[in-house]
Amino acid sequence: MRPDDLRTLGRTGIELTLLGFGGATIGNLGRAYTDAEARETLEAAWRAGVRYLDTAPLYGVSLSERRIGEFLATRPAGEAVVSTKVGRLLDPVAPGQAPHPAFVDVPPLVPRFDYSRDGILRSFDESLGRLGLERIDILFLHDLAPMNQGGDAAYEAQFRILFERGGHDAMVELRAAGRVRAIGLGLGDWRAAERLIAEGDFDACLLAGRYTLLEQTALESFLPLCQRRGVGVVIGGPYNSGILATGAVAGARYNYRPAPAEILERVKRIEAVCRSYATPLIAAALQFPLHHPSVASTIPGMATPSEIAAAVETLSRPVPRALYEDLKSKGLIAAEAPIG
Repeated sequence: MRPDDLRTLGRTGIELTLLGFGGATIGNLGRAYTDAEARETLEAAWRAGVRYLDTAPLYGVSLSERRIGEFLATRPAGEAVVSTKVGRLLDPVAPGQAPHPAFVDVPPLVPRFDYSRDGILRSFDESLGRLGLERIDILFLHDLAPMNQGGDAAYEAQFRILFERGGHDAMVELRAAGRVRAIGLGLGDWRAAERLIAEGDFDACLLAGRYTLLEQTALESFLPLCQRRGVGVVIGGPYNSGILATGAVAGARYNYRPAPAEILERVKRIEAVCRSYATPLIAAALQFPLHHPSVASTIPGMATPSEIAAAVETLSRPVPRALYEDLKSKGLIAAEAPIG
């Protein structure tokens, strides 16, 4: 596999590079990056052939979109495919209010969920301004899932707002007007995504961490639904926030927390199979979701030029089909998972 190989995203006609760049890291996720460091990372991705850039207002509470916009202003118009997200507005920090805890040294803004028509349209227009674009290729609805909304009751209330107060209709109208080429979902819960696809009119889904070498429950009904409907899929978080990159080492992270014992044991068994084929775990993990016919691209976390280079090498490294077959025979990945 090559990072600059192109695949069409579902029925959209939009071609994505197999390797996508996620803008959360250059929004100062976890640590501060200078504008110069962010640009160097984006330039490294561009040199590697990456032409799909994903961002969101949440990432650095506007910082990621601004940095990507400034970078795109130095590149030929139309060469990149850009996705961003709606569903949150950014408000000024109130006296005594803390900024977003995940991002460091960011503007004095705080995110607030708003899935109404006015909220969607305002978020979209503000993103256009930060990105310096006249239209967006893919507009994802961000984090409409119980895990992000603080529980089932809050989630149900936001779900109703989306469909009863015009948020979904606003996205459809933006697509019909040509202001976006495709609309979709960006979240880490395939069951919530499945419900939204059944209820609404979406073209794509950026699914984070839920179809990986460790987790394939999305094969039960979500990915078959995407195939039937022509919904294109982008896989974020292919390493489950770290453990499929580091292996089962001390302190390994799974879903942004210390990995539990059963996950560590499962990863050790997967690593053993990979070693028997002289293949790094990280290569098998990065390439695995790309074997599914609905998946057009994957977005691993890449924060520096060296991490870009490592991802390119990892994606390009041959992974024997027999390795995945062996994982199936040992019950370590789902028997129905496509493996090329």
